[in-house]
Amino acid sequence: MNDPTLPALTHHTPAQTYAPAPAAVELAAERAPVVWVPDAYGRMVPMPKHLAPAPVVRPEPRDLTPLPLLDPVAQRFVGAGIGGGALAAGTGYGVGEIVNAAAGIGSGALMWAALAVLAWRLPVRGITGGRGSTVNIRKAVIKRSTFNG
Repeated sequence: MNDPTLPALTHHTPAQTYAPAPAAVELAAERAPVVWVPDAYGRMVPMPKHLAPAPVVRPEPRDLTPLPLLDPVAQRFVGAGIGGGALAAGTGYGVGEIVNAAAGIGSGALMWAALAVLAWRLPVRGITGGRGSTVNIRKAVIKRSTFNG
Protein backbone atom coordinates (compact mmCIF):
# COMPACT_ATOMS: atom_id res chain seq x y z
CA MET A 1 0.00 0.00 0.00
CA ASN A 2 2.93 2.25 -0.03
CA ASP A 3 2.70 3.96 -3.32
CA PRO A 4 5.70 6.16 -4.09
CA THR A 5 3.57 8.45 -6.29
CA LEU A 6 1.45 9.61 -3.35
CA PRO A 7 2.75 12.45 -1.25
CA ALA A 8 4.04 11.59 2.11
CA LEU A 9 1.54 11.89 4.90
CA THR A 10 2.31 14.23 7.63
CA HIS A 11 1.21 13.51 11.08
CA HIS A 12 -0.93 16.22 12.82
CA THR A 13 -1.78 16.32 16.39
CA PRO A 14 -5.41 17.08 17.35
CA ALA A 15 -4.34 20.25 19.14
CA GLN A 16 -2.97 21.65 15.89
CA THR A 17 -6.01 20.66 13.81
CA TYR A 18 -8.78 22.03 16.04
CA ALA A 19 -7.16 25.11 17.48
CA PRO A 20 -9.55 28.08 17.16
CA ALA A 21 -8.37 31.12 15.30
CA PRO A 22 -8.11 34.23 17.33
CA ALA A 23 -11.50 36.06 17.07
CA ALA A 24 -12.58 39.53 17.87
CA VAL A 25 -14.92 40.02 20.79
CA GLU A 26 -18.41 41.25 19.81
CA LEU A 27 -20.20 43.33 22.41
CA ALA A 28 -23.98 43.44 22.66
CA ALA A 29 -24.01 47.23 22.21
CA GLU A 30 -22.03 46.90 18.96
CA ARG A 31 -24.35 44.26 17.49
CA ALA A 32 -26.78 45.46 14.78
CA PRO A 33 -30.47 45.04 15.66
CA VAL A 34 -32.05 41.86 14.36
CA VAL A 35 -35.59 41.51 13.06
CA TRP A 36 -37.53 38.37 12.29
CA VAL A 37 -39.02 38.16 8.80
CA PRO A 38 -40.89 35.33 7.06
CA ASP A 39 -38.97 33.41 4.42
CA ALA A 40 -40.36 31.81 1.26
CA TYR A 41 -41.74 28.85 3.24
CA GLY A 42 -43.46 30.93 5.93
CA ARG A 43 -40.80 30.28 8.58
CA MET A 44 -39.56 33.23 10.60
CA VAL A 45 -35.82 33.84 10.15
CA PRO A 46 -33.58 36.45 11.77
CA MET A 47 -32.13 39.20 9.59
CA PRO A 48 -30.15 42.34 10.37
CA LYS A 49 -32.51 45.27 10.45
CA HIS A 50 -30.58 47.30 7.88
CA LEU A 51 -30.89 44.41 5.36
CA ALA A 52 -34.59 43.72 5.96
CA PRO A 53 -37.15 44.87 3.37
CA ALA A 54 -39.13 47.99 4.10
CA PRO A 55 -42.26 47.32 6.14
CA VAL A 56 -45.52 47.25 4.26
CA VAL A 57 -47.50 50.42 4.86
CA ARG A 58 -51.07 49.76 5.84
CA PRO A 59 -53.37 51.30 3.21
CA GLU A 60 -56.10 53.73 4.14
CA PRO A 61 -59.49 52.10 4.65
CA ARG A 62 -61.70 52.29 1.56
CA ASP A 63 -65.19 53.68 1.49
CA LEU A 64 -67.39 50.64 0.91
CA THR A 65 -70.76 52.37 0.73
CA PRO A 66 -72.66 51.15 -2.34
CA LEU A 67 -72.65 53.49 -5.29
CA PRO A 68 -75.79 54.24 -7.29
CA LEU A 69 -76.40 52.15 -10.39
CA LEU A 70 -76.20 55.21 -12.64
CA ASP A 71 -74.21 58.34 -12.01
CA PRO A 72 -76.47 61.17 -10.75
CA VAL A 73 -75.08 63.55 -13.37
CA ALA A 74 -75.83 60.99 -16.07
CA GLN A 75 -79.35 60.64 -14.69
CA ARG A 76 -79.82 64.40 -14.97
CA PHE A 77 -78.59 64.36 -18.56
CA VAL A 78 -80.94 61.50 -19.46
CA GLY A 79 -83.86 63.25 -17.76
CA ALA A 80 -83.09 66.52 -19.52
CA GLY A 81 -82.84 64.70 -22.86
CA ILE A 82 -86.15 62.90 -22.38
CA GLY A 83 -87.87 66.05 -21.09
CA GLY A 84 -86.45 68.18 -23.89
CA GLY A 85 -87.53 65.63 -26.46
CA ALA A 86 -91.04 65.50 -25.02
CA LEU A 87 -91.19 69.31 -24.99
CA ALA A 88 -90.03 69.50 -28.61
CA ALA A 89 -92.50 66.81 -29.68
CA GLY A 90 -95.38 68.50 -27.87
CA THR A 91 -94.48 71.90 -29.28
CA GLY A 92 -94.21 70.48 -32.78
CA TYR A 93 -97.52 68.68 -32.44
CA GLY A 94 -99.23 71.83 -31.12
CA VAL A 95 -97.82 74.04 -33.87
CA GLY A 96 -98.93 71.47 -36.44
CA GLU A 97 -102.44 71.47 -35.02
CA ILE A 98 -102.58 75.27 -35.10
CA VAL A 99 -101.37 75.34 -38.71
CA ASN A 100 -103.93 72.67 -39.68
CA ALA A 101 -106.71 74.60 -37.94
CA ALA A 102 -105.69 77.82 -39.69
CA ALA A 103 -105.65 76.03 -43.03
CA GLY A 104 -109.07 74.56 -42.29
CA ILE A 105 -110.49 77.96 -41.35
CA GLY A 106 -109.03 79.58 -44.43
CA SER A 107 -110.28 77.02 -46.88
CA GLY A 108 -113.47 75.45 -45.57
CA ALA A 109 -114.89 76.79 -42.35
CA LEU A 110 -114.57 80.47 -43.30
CA MET A 111 -116.34 79.84 -46.60
CA TRP A 112 -119.17 78.00 -44.85
CA ALA A 113 -119.49 80.76 -42.26
CA ALA A 114 -119.74 83.39 -45.01
CA LEU A 115 -122.39 81.34 -46.82
CA ALA A 116 -124.35 80.93 -43.58
CA VAL A 117 -124.34 84.69 -42.95
CA LEU A 118 -125.44 85.39 -46.53
CA ALA A 119 -128.18 82.77 -46.34
CA TRP A 120 -129.41 84.21 -43.06
CA ARG A 121 -129.54 87.82 -44.30
CA LEU A 122 -130.69 87.27 -47.90
CA PRO A 123 -134.33 86.14 -47.39
CA VAL A 124 -135.14 89.08 -45.11
CA ARG A 125 -133.88 91.61 -47.64
CA GLY A 126 -135.65 89.80 -50.46
CA ILE A 127 -139.00 89.81 -48.70
CA THR A 128 -138.90 93.38 -47.44
CA GLY A 129 -137.44 94.80 -50.60
CA GLY A 130 -134.25 95.83 -48.93
CA ARG A 131 -136.00 98.16 -46.42
CA GLY A 132 -135.25 96.07 -43.43
CA SER A 133 -137.69 94.34 -41.15
CA THR A 134 -140.48 95.56 -38.91
CA VAL A 135 -141.32 93.77 -35.72
CA ASN A 136 -144.77 94.27 -34.13
CA ILE A 137 -144.97 93.46 -30.45
CA ARG A 138 -148.41 93.01 -28.90
CA LYS A 139 -148.71 92.80 -25.21
CA ALA A 140 -151.91 91.56 -23.70
CA VAL A 141 -152.51 91.24 -20.00
CA ILE A 142 -155.59 89.32 -18.90
CA LYS A 143 -156.35 89.29 -15.23
CA ARG A 144 -159.20 87.35 -13.67
CA SER A 145 -159.87 87.21 -9.99
CA THR A 146 -162.17 84.64 -8.46
CA PHE A 147 -163.00 83.90 -4.88
CA ASN A 148 -164.36 80.52 -3.99
CA GLY A 149 -164.93 80.97 -0.43
